[in-house]
Amino acid sequence: MTPDIAEEAAAFKGWMFDVALPFWVRVGVDPASGFHERLSPEGVVIDDPRRARLVARQIHVFATAERLGWPGPARQMVRHGLAALHQHHLRPEGMVIPSVDAAGRVVRDTFDLYDHAFVLFGLALAAAAGEDTPALAARARRLRDDMRAGFGHQLAGFEEAAPRTLPLKANPHMHMLEACLAWEDVAPGDGWQALADTLADLALTRFIDPATGAVHEYYDGDWTRLPGYDAVVEPGHQFEWAWLLLRWSQRRGHAGAQAAALRLIALAEETGVDRRLGLAVNELDAALGLRDNRARLWPQTERVKAHALCAMRGLADDAGARAVEASCGLRRFFAHPVAGSWWEHIGPDGAPASEPARASSLYHIMGALEAMLALAAHR
Repeated sequence: MTPDIAEEAAAFKGWMFDVALPFWVRVGVDPASGFHERLSPEGVVIDDPRRARLVARQIHVFATAERLGWPGPARQMVRHGLAALHQHHLRPEGMVIPSVDAAGRVVRDTFDLYDHAFVLFGLALAAAAGEDTPALAARARRLRDDMRAGFGHQLAGFEEAAPRTLPLKANPHMHMLEACLAWEDVAPGDGWQALADTLADLALTRFIDPATGAVHEYYDGDWTRLPGYDAVVEPGHQFEWAWLLLRWSQRRGHAGAQAAALRLIALAEETGVDRRLGLAVNELDAALGLRDNRARLWPQTERVKAHALCAMRGLADDAGARAVEASCGLRRFFAHPVAGSWWEHIGPDGAPASEPARASSLYHIMGALEAMLALAAHR
C-alpha cells in the first residue's frame, strides 16, 4: 500500500535525522580538510582529493538540517565547512581552488565553474543561517564579479576557461541559478536578481530544445547545441531545471518559464522513468530514446522536488502522488548494509550496484527531504 504524503515525509525524516546525519558526522568529517568524499561499500573512508563543491554542499546539508529542526551539531558542521572553505579553497581575493589533498596541498587550481557555483551557494546557506552574513555577502559579491570579469561569456553566462575551451556546459549554469536564488533571499539588491534573470533566459532560449522541450548539456561558443558531442538528455536535469524555473517564474510572474518547466517535468516522466522500477533513469539520447537504463540516486531526488513543488502550487492533479512515488523510490537506495550510507545506482534488474557512496549525494537527499516536509506541511 502506497503511503500518504505525511507518512512518507515522516519515514524519510526519521532516516535522515536518526540515521544518516549522525553517521555522516561521525564518519564523513575530516577534521583537517573539510569532509571525506567517498565511503567504500563497507563504510570505510576512501582518501580522495577534497573538493570545494563538496564542502559547499555539506554546508547546505547542515544549514538545512538546522532549519528543519535536527537536534544534532548542525551549526558546528556549518562552521567547520566555512573554515575549510576559507583555509583551503577560498582565497581572500580571486578565484576558488577546486581541490586539495588531505594535507591541504593544492591538487587542482584551474577555474571550474561548477565549483564556483557551489561555493557561492554554500556561502548563501551559511549567511542565511546567520554566520557573519555581511562579510559572506561581500565575499560572494566579489567572487561573482571576479567570475564575470574573468570568465563571463560575451552573450550570457560563463565560459569554461580562459582562453576558451569547448564545449560550454548547461549544468554549472543550473547551479549558478540556484546560488543566485539563494542569495536573492539573503542579500536582495546586490545584483543577484539580474544574474538570475540572465541565467533563466539562457536556459529558456538556448538550453531548451524548442523541438522537444528538453534541456541538453553541451554547447558551442555561441550557445548552439553540439549535436555530435555526447548528445545526452538527463531526466534528472529535466526535473532539476524544472524545479528552479518554477521557483524563478513565481518570483518574476513569468508564465512562459512555468510552461517550460511543466513541459520538462512531463517529458522526464514520460520518457525518463522506468515504470517497472518506479525510478528515473540516467540518460536519454537526443531523440529521447533510452541511452543508460540504470537509475542513479540523485535523479530520484530531483523528481521528488519537482513534483512536490507542483503539488504545492496546484499545477498538476497527480503531483502529490508522483512526489510520494519518487520519494519511496529514493528510499530504496538507503537499504544499505551500512546504516546511514546508500547505494548510488540501482540497475534495470532492480539490484543495487556495489560501489562507493558519494558524500556529495547528501546535498540532493536533503533537498528532497526538505521538499517532502514542505509538501506535508502544506497539506
